[in-house]
Amino acid sequence: MNGWDCKRKDFMSRIHDALKRAEQERTDSAIPTSGAEASEGTHEGGEHLAGSQPALGTERLAMPLRPGSEEVPDSSALLKTLTERCPQSSWKPDPKTVLFWNGGSHALGTEEFRTLRSHLNLIRDRQPLKKVLVTSPLPREGKTFVAVNLAQVIVQQRERRVLLIDADLRRSQMHLMLGAPLEPGLSDYLRGDVDGFSFVKRGQLENLFFIPGGRHVSNASELLGNGRLNQLLHQVAPVFDWIILDSPPAIPVSDSRMIADVCDGVLVVIQAGTTPFDLAQKACQEFRDRRILGVVLNRVEARLTYNSYYYYEKGKGTKRNGEKG
Repeated sequence: MNGWDCKRKDFMSRIHDALKRAEQERTDSAIPTSGAEASEGTHEGGEHLAGSQPALGTERLAMPLRPGSEEVPDSSALLKTLTERCPQSSWKPDPKTVLFWNGGSHALGTEEFRTLRSHLNLIRDRQPLKKVLVTSPLPREGKTFVAVNLAQVIVQQRERRVLLIDADLRRSQMHLMLGAPLEPGLSDYLRGDVDGFSFVKRGQLENLFFIPGGRHVSNASELLGNGRLNQLLHQVAPVFDWIILDSPPAIPVSDSRMIADVCDGVLVVIQAGTTPFDLAQKACQEFRDRRILGVVLNRVEARLTYNSYYYYEKGKGTKRNGEKG
């Protein structure tokens, strides 16, 4: 084992230990609740998991989303409205970063995204999981790359519907990878400038829906914290099997922590050989009160294929290949 292998193994072992400590602290600080527990197949608050039946009394007529609306439309009617108002258009994705556009490529990294998908499905077998935040300690570590390709590999499965959201309002880049329009988008919805589904996009991939970042704003934190993002997720959740959100990096700004509050779990993306351990540990600690699903080590050298991509699911470490992002 060479020096880089030793350093990498030590780095991920320390991240693993930090994750275990954070998980233990969260468990120890949990306060037991009394009363009936949420029924199987639902989130707390009655939100439905994929494939579960709607609870009595939740049926609503489908209607355009309005900022501040509390209505939760019936899932089948909402899906019909969504597909009618969001016709498929032609996107021009970047082939260097969008790996699954042609129906399941064998490019470097695709099998590892399938493995990541399997890990998330296994977690969801044990606990409610639909809304996943993807973030990183610092900029340019590959979080957007991971979010985009994770969404694509999920919709490769039969009848899996995904909503992909660019919630990085400070530096929206996801639309560039997908070759999709930037506006209108999430910022426009959060500002109250659009309603209906005019800010939701659809490209050539069946069952993949996308909300871009929207026009540039100077008050990203205030918009993300105004409650409308939570309302949006609550309204559209019955239609989608997964909702994947990209966010700004965790260390420079607080946006990702606010977004994590309305998600079911967090994936932390770390750049191999670059991210200092103390910053990686700090980023994980930022989400110690949220549910950390795992850590993805990105941009591993190609020569280390099959021995150097690490995905940590809480206390379990698995080696896989990394991909440039």
